Amino acid sequence: MKNATGHAGKRAGAERDVKAAIAAERRELADLLEGLRADEWNTPSLCEGWRVREVVAHMSMGFRLSLPATLGELVKARGNLHRMTDRVARGDAAAHSVGELSGFLRDNAHHPWTPPVGGVVAALGHDVVHGLDVTVALGLDRRVPEDRLRILLDDIKPSGLRFFGVDLRGVRLCAEDMDWSYGSGAPVYGAAQDLLLLAFGRRLAHGRLRGEPSDRFTVR
Repeated sequence: MKNATGHAGKRAGAERDVKAAIAAERRELADLLEGLRADEWNTPSLCEGWRVREVVAHMSMGFRLSLPATLGELVKARGNLHRMTDRVARGDAAAHSVGELSGFLRDNAHHPWTPPVGGVVAALGHDVVHGLDVTVALGLDRRVPEDRLRILLDDIKPSGLRFFGVDLRGVRLCAEDMDWSYGSGAPVYGAAQDLLLLAFGRRLAHGRLRGEPSDRFTVR
């Protein structure tokens, strides 16, 4: 019983740490977004087809749409989740000012929303990766704190890679700025946060990754 209680306490403590990381990430991103120029909000992001404003609108969708409203949007999209999220992001980006969009993140720093799969770690990944979709596209030198990166990098698994369409067969990801690697085979080197983007299906600009297989993960 004592051992079970100890494990439960550790899990609860780990979940509290992730929730604190989520809140900090949202507040920091809100600070950054509030300093963007008007033209930067219209810059293409790393999310294909979305500008910065669509990405930020999407980040707060889970805070603002009730479950019935979300299901209603899914019905409109004929059950296609990608079509639904794209439609909602575009509509919300047009309907709200940039101040409102950044405010949604700040005001919901402690919102308990999580994606359908993955719990609080997936919620942290949602915020961190979409934040990078914005900052990397804008050429901003924002470094995600190492403790947040490690939570997400240590959670990479084959099922997640398949979901994002990432093929790491014969490849080992090796972070250059922290002690972390994943996979086996020919090494691909890069900053930890760039490797996280890679694992979430993003393609990076030439020069951000090193190693013979790196062309597989760069923008053509």
